[in-house]
Amino acid sequence: MNFDLTEEQNQLRDAVRALGKRYGHRYFVAKAKAGEHTTELWHEAGRLGYLGVNIPTEYGGGGGGITELAVVCEELAAAGCPLLLLVVSPAIAATVINRHGTERQRKRHLPGLADGSQKIVFAITEPQAGSNFHRLATVARRDGDDWVLSGQKCYISGVDEAGHVLVVARVADTDDGADSADATPQRLKPALFIVPADASGLTWSKLDMEILSPENQFLLYLDDVRLPGDALVGESLDAGLLALFSGLNPERIMVAAMGAGTGRYAIERASKYTATRTVWGGRSIGSHQGVSHPLAHAAVQVELSRLMIQKAAVLYDAGRDLEAGVAANMAKYAAGEAAALAVDTAVQVHGGAGMTTEYGVATLLGAVRAGRIAPVSREMILNFVAQHVLGQPRSY
Repeated sequence: MNFDLTEEQNQLRDAVRALGKRYGHRYFVAKAKAGEHTTELWHEAGRLGYLGVNIPTEYGGGGGGITELAVVCEELAAAGCPLLLLVVSPAIAATVINRHGTERQRKRHLPGLADGSQKIVFAITEPQAGSNFHRLATVARRDGDDWVLSGQKCYISGVDEAGHVLVVARVADTDDGADSADATPQRLKPALFIVPADASGLTWSKLDMEILSPENQFLLYLDDVRLPGDALVGESLDAGLLALFSGLNPERIMVAAMGAGTGRYAIERASKYTATRTVWGGRSIGSHQGVSHPLAHAAVQVELSRLMIQKAAVLYDAGRDLEAGVAANMAKYAAGEAAALAVDTAVQVHGGAGMTTEYGVATLLGAVRAGRIAPVSREMILNFVAQHVLGQPRSY
């Protein structure tokens, strides 16, 4: 059993760390407060090949896997620049298209995803469906050679930055001749569609969030959005369910990596502060166990989450999807809890300074709290583990 990164992976980590530190958390916060995007960082990361490390070389990528992309995501977050769209565009969209798209779709979209010139965001969540994708109300129906999509999505990240949206809809299996318009929800199967962001009938409105982030969240409306037949990911509807799940495990791994990196950043900031802040006779506050022990506990939790992230990524890249699913959910749970603990502890040991923008930790409170909810809540992960690992009856 080897817990070491390869020489190439270590070089990647060092290079991304250096890039992230050149921008840093002040850049991230300034962009978020100005209502701007981290465009410069994104484009430089793309130019240097970091956004496409998981994309095959024949499409302009680095030929690696989710392991390498998780390294990129974690190191940028550890530098104070957690980029949410790393989770969405190269991790979900590129993986789905590479594994299940047609050759035409791969040639059209993967090179732009690899160099950062193109972003594809992901639309699955709906107001009424919650975590139950079997109850998605967005429906695609055939109209001649075209597809027509109708429905509503919510909490869709970065639509305003994207050229396309990867939309999860439900389609009637009409092999028996039934009309798709009359199909019951139980007869609808999931399918994914690559929808141009400027498609007629596709509109969106921004959601106001209590999260300091350069990436925005949106409500998405699809009002009879007409698409050509080749907008469907894959050659047939049979690819839909596999394509969907091929993107969900990388999503969980990448969110976990972002959480672990954020936790590392918070602990590093707090440790520097507590080692140099002196009170009560000139001793640093870090010499008191009431300060150092909570930080040490948070550091242990972050490091444990990193081990599970590494396991999940390695399993996924090895094609062991069922095992990767368990590990990815556990990694997301562990990193979500660890990041929230690390940031909260960092704020606390800073005292009043922890709530200021200058010290750069309270600016992450909203994001790490959201990490315990999205993209799958901690409660649903516990349901998953109880059912699929512990063999308990389904509770939902």
